Amino acid sequence: MAGRSSKRKRAKHNGAQSELKVSSSGTQKKQKPNQSSFLDKMRAKLSGGHFRMINEKLYTCTGEEALNYFKEDPSLFDMYHTGYQAQMSQWPEQPVNKIIKWLKDRSPSLLVADFGCGDACLAKNVKNKVFSFDLVSNDPAVIACDMANTCLESSSVDVAVFCLSLMGVNYPSYLTEAHRVLKPGGWLLIAEVKSRLDPNTGGADPDKFVDAICELGLKSELKDFSNKMFALLYFKKKEKSNSKTREIEWPELKPCVYKRR
Repeated sequence: MAGRSSKRKRAKHNGAQSELKVSSSGTQKKQKPNQSSFLDKMRAKLSGGHFRMINEKLYTCTGEEALNYFKEDPSLFDMYHTGYQAQMSQWPEQPVNKIIKWLKDRSPSLLVADFGCGDACLAKNVKNKVFSFDLVSNDPAVIACDMANTCLESSSVDVAVFCLSLMGVNYPSYLTEAHRVLKPGGWLLIAEVKSRLDPNTGGADPDKFVDAICELGLKSELKDFSNKMFALLYFKKKEKSNSKTREIEWPELKPCVYKRR
């Protein structure tokens, strides 16, 4: 009887240990997702912090400085665009999709220059020949350059696009370059964060911005401020350039700074 009692005690003890192991194992399984979620949040915060730092840099330097900045560390460009895509995913509508639709409604024979193309989304979604320019090229189809000095011939493209890419303090030089490469009668399309063109929030006067672009030798065709997040501006290059040139008064475009979340 004593032997049986001892065996029963050992069995109970072993069973209890087994239950403890199962319980412990079960607890660990429940903790793993929480731990993973915490690490993901920490990585997201670090990534978001890097994005905001790079974003501010791009808005407060020249195109040439930005080009050299990414040449020193090309990985920063990937870091920036990862953060950029995360921000854009929160927008109900993407401005590049509006531009894609605009192009699809027209002839695929139109030659397009995409200034600040990012991941070349525009080129990947239209039949047109698109010259994609940005500060870094991770794609053979993208040409790395300072957008104030592209490789295009004068009067060589039908459409020039700036989709949220007028970032440098010398942004007028980008628009001057776009005017140079556009054919007479060619289109200039600009998608810009709406707050940058809102005087009530410290942005530029949209009329002064449009007037400055027209001084280059373009005509304003349409101003679309219907979207909550961005404005779309459409211009056409005049058939004849201005014979008289005068200094253009360009309004300052405030940096688009993303808040911490």
